[in-house]
Amino acid sequence: MPVITIEASTLSHDVKERLAKELTDAASEITDIPKEAFVVIVKENAFENMAQGGVLLSKRLQDR
Repeated sequence: MPVITIEASTLSHDVKERLAKELTDAASEITDIPKEAFVVIVKENAFENMAQGGVLLSKRLQDR
């Protein structure tokens, strides 16, 4: 059971569906493993739980 994990900020339901489909399609084609074998996990992270360059993304967005 291959697992594909993607981490991002909050995503819409439509975006998550598209990611699940297109990531599965691509991985299946590349590996020649049936699509049904793949599991896709979408981990959503709040901007206050992510940082870039040592600064929380929530702070970066406030400063814009």
